[in-house]
Amino acid sequence: MEAVGYSVYRIWLLFLLFWLGQGRQMAPPGFVESSCRSRIFWMKLNKLLLRGKFFQLEINDPYAGPLLLDEKLASRCGYVLSEDVWGNPVFRASVLGCHVTNEADELFSLTVNIKVSSFLSMRAAVTYTYPMYCFYSSWASREIMCEENYMEVSVKTDVPAVSNDYTVAWMSALPETQNVAYQLWQLMFVSPSGRKIITVSDAAKLGYSFNNTLSRVYLRAPYHSNESDISMVSGVNMNMVTSTSMYRQRWLLLLIDTTVSCPVDGISFTDTALTWTVPSVIPTLVVQESTFLSKNILMGVDDQVIVNPEEKNYLLEHNETLIRITIPIGAEGGKLKSSISGGVYGIIYSIDLFLEHTWTDADWQTTKYTVIKSITTPFMPQIPTVINNTLPEERLFNVAFGHFLPDVSLVTIAIGNVPFTLREAQHQGFKIYETPFSNRTKGFILQVPFDDPYVLKEYINRNETKYTLLINYTLSMGPEMTLYYHSAEVECVIADIELPEAAGYCDEENMYLAIPTFGLHQYWNLYLGNKLLNRHVALTNGYLAVTNSTHLILQIPLFAAGVVYEEVSFQKIKARFDVALKKVRTMDTLQMFSVRCSFNSSEFIVCHPDGTIMVSAQMKTVPAIDMSKTKLRDSSCKPREHDERHAFFKFHVTTCGTSARFEGDHIIYENEISYEKETLPEQSIPTITRDPDYRLTVSCYYRAKETLVLSAFASDPSTSPPFGSGTVVPRSNIAVHRRVRQALNVVSRVSKDESFIEFYEPNMAILKQPVEPVFLEVELKDKSPNTELYLENCWVTGSLESNSSPRWNITVDGQVAIERPKHSSAKP
Repeated sequence: MEAVGYSVYRIWLLFLLFWLGQGRQMAPPGFVESSCRSRIFWMKLNKLLLRGKFFQLEINDPYAGPLLLDEKLASRCGYVLSEDVWGNPVFRASVLGCHVTNEADELFSLTVNIKVSSFLSMRAAVTYTYPMYCFYSSWASREIMCEENYMEVSVKTDVPAVSNDYTVAWMSALPETQNVAYQLWQLMFVSPSGRKIITVSDAAKLGYSFNNTLSRVYLRAPYHSNESDISMVSGVNMNMVTSTSMYRQRWLLLLIDTTVSCPVDGISFTDTALTWTVPSVIPTLVVQESTFLSKNILMGVDDQVIVNPEEKNYLLEHNETLIRITIPIGAEGGKLKSSISGGVYGIIYSIDLFLEHTWTDADWQTTKYTVIKSITTPFMPQIPTVINNTLPEERLFNVAFGHFLPDVSLVTIAIGNVPFTLREAQHQGFKIYETPFSNRTKGFILQVPFDDPYVLKEYINRNETKYTLLINYTLSMGPEMTLYYHSAEVECVIADIELPEAAGYCDEENMYLAIPTFGLHQYWNLYLGNKLLNRHVALTNGYLAVTNSTHLILQIPLFAAGVVYEEVSFQKIKARFDVALKKVRTMDTLQMFSVRCSFNSSEFIVCHPDGTIMVSAQMKTVPAIDMSKTKLRDSSCKPREHDERHAFFKFHVTTCGTSARFEGDHIIYENEISYEKETLPEQSIPTITRDPDYRLTVSCYYRAKETLVLSAFASDPSTSPPFGSGTVVPRSNIAVHRRVRQALNVVSRVSKDESFIEFYEPNMAILKQPVEPVFLEVELKDKSPNTELYLENCWVTGSLESNSSPRWNITVDGQVAIERPKHSSAKP
């Protein structure tokens, strides 16, 4: 009769499964994979076939029909819905789950509906029915499963109920067990708050699940329930539920220990590895530790047992207290994923592990302890590196940017702050491609020519160019397509600029410089002293500048401004003209272009910047005169050289009776060359001479400086130190505009020494010894740019009265006229 009933039950179950499958579709090929590992159903969905879609899982109850899987149902009934490290949805179920069909505790089946829709509301969903089967007969006396969201313990019902070591504790509970309902399972929880006895139905309301099969009873508990407790075992926190399952018949009171304890941490990380630690011996599960014997330890990844962990660089080690699994970051079986945190690129490593530990002890014979753990490392910053592989000889930037995981893609790139898509970059002439690295990462290669207009170019040193490539990368990370930005600056300096070489030549009246025009005004400029030599300056100084396709030709007359007279002698001038080649930005002098020429000249005047005047005068009189008898205003100033028709004079502006006057913004120094006539003495006046008149006025123009400071000396007549010095700038031999002189604000002071830092009080007479210098400063306070300073009169006296007599003049009407007093005081 029992056999017939069993057959009828199976036929009814098949009919029910057939009825549930009506109107449903079979899953497409490759969409679902499933397996049975130990006593767990494993099902994985292909994420590629779910792209852009939403899905739900329903559990088919053989009696109540499909039930939507949610978190509460999952933890109570022994189900887990999560994702593997690759993002594929994973469903796991205990063979003792609420809706699993159990045949003789050996054959288990579970049917799942997979509903897929293009809408979040799940309307118009397609339902795929997927049955799973699992055969498992090698049950241990006690099996404990530590899943992600629940703890489960199952024991054989023929196990001796009471341990000797538990006798006292259990006997103390016997008075409470007298109230156990007849033929009804009840649960007694023991926690720090005390004992609690509840029915199975009440336990279900608290999230527990208890049931019995033909040969086993099991209890499924959520983590961190009110009836649980946390204890530390060998440095690992364990979540523990201490419970006793109780059943009473007429002649029997059955007490079964259904205590369960699972680790809630034990994970540690370094930069290179993660470590998972689980206690070897758990005191609440092994009462008589002296009888404990570890039989077998297995580790696995996903649903696969790893027989030889060392082949995958895993490390599985254990001792009397701990079992430790160490996984290198990035090891096979796990997944590295790119991530962004606070704008910083980094990686996260995830791996799904399980541990199965089998042991024996005197109380339970054999216990199989299984822990499933999904481990994800914290965010680990990985600052990308920019590798400059630039090829100067090819004038090509070659920049590698990495290292990145395969889930990173380059979206856009900006060169010099100008954005380009990858297609636009290729069209611009850039080359962009991926390159693999040895550690299973990749990088992006960018090649940009030096001559691209978006490359910054800077002329540096003498003949080098610094090329700068400014890069802004935009990358996409992972399936979430999170954007990451990184900027880089790459430089390359090469000597690719040839400094120009100038050629000089002369004719009878001019000097010439031929200067290549390449780089002019871009890298360097021409300077005459400290003044930029442009077209305006050239015209002002009397130069002629002509430019062709390759050169600038500069014509410089012999007596133009800026000409340096290295040697001036009788009827001969050796002159030089210098032009400095200076960098545009830094004004550093790179080269001096010079042209030297010797000129034969019978008549000339040369005004040197230091005030030296050289004159070659030519005789143009009839009859001829003796040029050796010519002189300057000071008759003691005779020719340095002469011949029959020429006389050569060399003197300073402060000697030989030279006068000075202001005209516009110039100082004009003048002297006169004259001839001493020979006369025939007679008895009475007039005298008789045959010599003609010969007078030649010599003038030199010097541009006046804004402030002129003189030091006046009162010296002993036996000594002849220089009486003064002044600063002037080169003269100009062009016409100047005249203007009206004005009254100005002028302040004079006498310094205590040559530093001109400490000064005497105003209107104070200063007594000086004959050989002591007097440091006099005369300053023009007028702010107008059209003002000038002219020191007209300066003298020293022998007493403290400035108007006393006698007095000795230093300057009179702007002309130096030094006289030497014995003792004096200075007064400007």
